[in-house]
Amino acid sequence: MILYLAYILLFILIFFTGAFFLFKSSTPRNFSEFLMELELIWIGLETNVEDMMYGPCYNKVSLYPQSSSVAVLTGGNRGIGLCILKKLLQCEMTVILGVRNIEAARKSVESYIDSSLLMNKVIYETCDTGDMSSVREFAKRVQERCRGINLLINNAGIMSPPFKLTKDGFETQMAVNHIGHFLLTHLLMPQLISDGKESGRTSRIVSVASCSHLGGKIKYDDFNCTKNYHPGKAYCDSKLAQIMFTNHLHKMCEEKSWNIQPYSCHPGLVNTGIFENIAAGSINWFRKILMKTPEQGSRSVIYAAIAPEIESNGGVYITNCRPSKISKIAKDDAECQKLFSFTCGLLKIKNFGIE
Repeated sequence: MILYLAYILLFILIFFTGAFFLFKSSTPRNFSEFLMELELIWIGLETNVEDMMYGPCYNKVSLYPQSSSVAVLTGGNRGIGLCILKKLLQCEMTVILGVRNIEAARKSVESYIDSSLLMNKVIYETCDTGDMSSVREFAKRVQERCRGINLLINNAGIMSPPFKLTKDGFETQMAVNHIGHFLLTHLLMPQLISDGKESGRTSRIVSVASCSHLGGKIKYDDFNCTKNYHPGKAYCDSKLAQIMFTNHLHKMCEEKSWNIQPYSCHPGLVNTGIFENIAAGSINWFRKILMKTPEQGSRSVIYAAIAPEIESNGGVYITNCRPSKISKIAKDDAECQKLFSFTCGLLKIKNFGIE
């Protein structure tokens, strides 16, 4: 019996040691960062188990024609984004694609998606969500093209890069993942509201977040991580910010009777280039065995975007095409309001949704 327990303990030790070196986002500089890395690894492993348990049964989405719908999608030229784009086109939507490099995006899209689906249904526009002037220009071009928008998918994102401040003075991950999408949503709210009024249908906003938000915390005294930067933790913070924004936005839409339903979702641990900055990113066989394919990862995003069964359930967090748990802070209305007001202050937005 003692020998049996020893084998179990040895297996656990080897397993977690291996997981630590595979999933770690950086080399810990102190014991606090070591504990932080362990927390992130635990969240990743827990989510991987959830994907294995629920993915085969629940991670499914039905597509149906929506030929009159216009969708705006950021970062739809690689990874999950390409698969999201394909599914939107299969629903016969017109998609305005916000990407950093139009020519590279066009080549990527045309090499992945059959020309019969494209049929002038994809409109390419420049948008770098880490650059607020780029976001404003992108929103302006969208507004010039469309009176109404049925769907906004805030998908563009980065994970665990080296520390850098954007030209606007924001930490890169918080800028790309949260602040840029916050600004874009604000700028496009009139079009989302207009579509809801004119068509009589509900517009949707989908934020592609992550299970990593469970390890996040909003640090208002060091929001841009200039005092202490940990790439994995900064990623968690940015993803928590996305979900908190979604939840407050849902409450606002209800209070103002805007015919809009915001959702956040976690695609799962997906085998894409987003893992290039962590140890597991360089081990292809490991990614193929334990991670979802981009197509599988896109399903929860599309489910949040079009599934009729969640029509009256805005604010919900989706993973494996089913509601899932969120952190306590993301459930706290006062904390969500605080972050919302703080972000409005950073962007000098006085009246959200009205430009």
